[in-house]
Amino acid sequence: MDILSRLIDLAGLRTSLDIRCRLEGAFEIDHEPAGRGVIPFHVVLSGNCRLRLPDRRVVELTAGDFLMLPRGEAHLIVGRESGAGPRPVRLTHDGMLPVRENGEGAPDVDLLCGHFNSATGSSSLLLDTLPDVFHASLAGAQSEETLKLLVGVLRDEAMHQEAGALTIATAICLALLTMALRAQNTAALGTAGLLALIANPRFSRALKAVIANPAEDWTIDRLASLSAMSRATYARQFKETSGMTVAGFVTDLRMTLASDLLIRTRRTVADIAAEVGYDSEAAFGKAFKARRGVPPARFRQQMV
Repeated sequence: MDILSRLIDLAGLRTSLDIRCRLEGAFEIDHEPAGRGVIPFHVVLSGNCRLRLPDRRVVELTAGDFLMLPRGEAHLIVGRESGAGPRPVRLTHDGMLPVRENGEGAPDVDLLCGHFNSATGSSSLLLDTLPDVFHASLAGAQSEETLKLLVGVLRDEAMHQEAGALTIATAICLALLTMALRAQNTAALGTAGLLALIANPRFSRALKAVIANPAEDWTIDRLASLSAMSRATYARQFKETSGMTVAGFVTDLRMTLASDLLIRTRRTVADIAAEVGYDSEAAFGKAFKARRGVPPARFRQQMV
């Protein structure tokens, strides 16, 4: 399994589509802060609108855009400016989802709104390094045609509402997240994180090795050698690119993999400790508690 697929799998995301918005003219849709483990997202099927944040940042959204708020920040979806106030919004149902509408003609924006639930105890290693507003535009993306295809299928399922439409649309939203993350690998996110590491061929080579064999003795020297860099250069550029130290990343990844094994398997703590690179259960337990706040056995009990 490739790095990005593995990280998304470890995040334990479950997709829910909440509502479809077909709106025109002036409108303002308020979204309260999301609860813990809830990650709102929006997919623009057609047209355009704006997303406004409490700090007055404004994000322009257009057809084919995918936007996610990893920290669940409150936000407004707003229409074009006009002299008139927002039109009254009515709630109907299209057979697949509830629908917000405020007009009778062709909408200025057709928007799917949903959220990802991150399973309790799952890894947030990838999500925590994303910006507060993760916005993937089709413009200039290497995967533009595929993203367009996915959005087109979403639009068709929402329009035709045939049997199984909601299941198909929900699955496509997770695929769209993956495509958006991949498309942003080569884009300037303006923040350090795992996507930047994955996008760098030298760092990604080392990441693959650690994920594939977490029990190995992954020193900075070994990882630097895999990346054809000096130890000092590797350590410095890794920190600049990811926002993490090499040792901190290796430990976080090992604890992420250990958490997954504790939740999904009945293997002993000692076995899991060895699997992720610890010679003793005691050393593993100390490192795990430092990252998760509870010992491994207690963590497993809480997650069952």
